[in-house]
Amino acid sequence: MPPNGQGIAALEMLNIMETFPIGQFGFGSAKALQAMIEAKKLAYADMAKYIADPRGQKLPVATLLSKDWAKQRAQLIDAGRAKCDVGAGELPGGSDTTYLSVVDRDGNMVSLIQSNFSGFGSGIVAPGTGFVLHNRGGLFTLDTASPNALAGRKRPRHTIIPGFAQKGETRMAFGIMGGWNQSQAHAQFMANMADFKMNIQAALEAPRFTKPTFSGCDVMMEGRFSAAARDELSMSGHKIQLLGTYSSAVGGGQAVLRDFAAGVNYGASDPRKDGQAVAELPVE
Repeated sequence: MPPNGQGIAALEMLNIMETFPIGQFGFGSAKALQAMIEAKKLAYADMAKYIADPRGQKLPVATLLSKDWAKQRAQLIDAGRAKCDVGAGELPGGSDTTYLSVVDRDGNMVSLIQSNFSGFGSGIVAPGTGFVLHNRGGLFTLDTASPNALAGRKRPRHTIIPGFAQKGETRMAFGIMGGWNQSQAHAQFMANMADFKMNIQAALEAPRFTKPTFSGCDVMMEGRFSAAARDELSMSGHKIQLLGTYSSAVGGGQAVLRDFAAGVNYGASDPRKDGQAVAELPVE
């Protein structure tokens, strides 16, 4: 999804990761995780500085999504050391969330996510509707120099990003919930498929990391990453908070995939959430 959403951070993160041989490093290796965690920091720093409601102001979307920008940002990554203070690049020339995906027998797809933001959103129920209004306005900033500064008739920077992906005759609808976790979770999910050759269920189940903060060297990791990889990352300066085997802190997702060449649909559901993959039975 385009700005005012955070989805651009997932794409920039993937572009930065693309400059490293992630697949050759091996899934769960310290080298792969180092590149991915540091790519997250850089992409989120850019998103926080430059992305907001595009209406009425010009945002550097094309620049942030360019391969040249990714190469430039990737040069800041030290393969053997965590950076605790990562700033945005300088531009040239001046658990209340629900996600679902569905695919039908013809290959039509829907990727949908909704969230109230806080537990009960604004706490206001519009008469006659039966649902609580969100309080996403809380994501504005009072910094007048920011493109995300509070103003009337303006949308705040948003966290929810339903996703689509396509390669050749294969198409996918997917999403992973969890606030600012979403872009980094999307990037890890896509790397699991593209670099580590997992199917969609394995890609959702695989251990993930998350860094909910925008600065510092803190990072949260599920316990299924090897102790050797975690120790190597710790020696590089990462401050690791160890999570459980399957932790809701790294978000939960769903995905459907359509192989048009074979005419086959696939579904996957993250065990970290209470969803499931449900197949429509053939009509007799």
